[in-house]
Amino acid sequence: MKTLTQKTEPMTFPRNITIFGVGAMATLFGFFLNKVSDRITLFGAWTEQINAITENGLTFMDPDGNKWTRRLNITNNLHHVPPTDVALILVKSYQTKHTVGQVKGVLRPNGLAVTLQNGLGNVEILQAALGGDRVVAGITYHAANLSALACVQHAGAGKTFLGMKVGRETQLNEIVNLLNKAGIQTELIKNIASLSWSKLIVNAGINPLTALLEIENGDLLHDPLLGKILAATVQEVAAVATRHGISLPHSDPVEHVFDICRATARNRSSMLQDIVRGAKTEIEAINGAVVDLGVRYGIPTPVNQFLLEQVQSKQAGETFEPDRLNDLEAWPKSALQC
Repeated sequence: MKTLTQKTEPMTFPRNITIFGVGAMATLFGFFLNKVSDRITLFGAWTEQINAITENGLTFMDPDGNKWTRRLNITNNLHHVPPTDVALILVKSYQTKHTVGQVKGVLRPNGLAVTLQNGLGNVEILQAALGGDRVVAGITYHAANLSALACVQHAGAGKTFLGMKVGRETQLNEIVNLLNKAGIQTELIKNIASLSWSKLIVNAGINPLTALLEIENGDLLHDPLLGKILAATVQEVAAVATRHGISLPHSDPVEHVFDICRATARNRSSMLQDIVRGAKTEIEAINGAVVDLGVRYGIPTPVNQFLLEQVQSKQAGETFEPDRLNDLEAWPKSALQC
């Protein structure tokens, strides 16, 4: 295992980048960005993780099992965070309301807050506090797991997309260039909402089922009933997206999600990781948000409602009985019968 130090060169913008979050995705981005800049700070509240990284550095394992260790600037003290040009938001969706006040305290007047979070509602929370001009929506298709404290495993590489913002093109291009230089393949696109909903569909289908059954993504395709439930979930989300005015990028969302399951067959979803370590999940911002919009538009979402309730029960300590999934087939006019 190699211990690495960063190679730096002068930058104009962004000078200081603060990553809000210290979990799997936050440390993954921190590891990559640390290769090209010594002005990266990770900020969070997970004391054990912060202490472990401070003492031992962050160990990174690539998909082939190769390991490297880097020293990162990481803290739980906001006074140790420098004035920030780019705030990269990688906390859980339910932490956004609390985190936005911390972001506001360190973000420069001309700075940008870039969210790569799962679920719906994060952009609106950030915009309400920071102003729409300072918030950039984005998504990433990287997959990461925490195998232990201060140990992040890169479970799969994928592209990262940031939404265009009029008047901020120069700054955004510099951010994209820096991310690409760090090895995070990133593009600017105009219609970020379309891709955000596409990822929401993937998360809504894969995450709750893998969390309830404690299985890897690929296992969803090995059982006909699970495949039907996955397809029904996706179809409900796609119907809500269409009514919400979203033009999805894939003509067949179900097949797209099945393809993702195949491509990430050995991955453990973030929701499964949360369940295993007894942490709160993002179920409300994913399936819960779909249910809420379904109610608003008069679109039935019974499968998403079922998954929402079951994950909420499991994270509250109740044991999930897999036989409950059989009940879905008996529902009158169930989406499983489409």
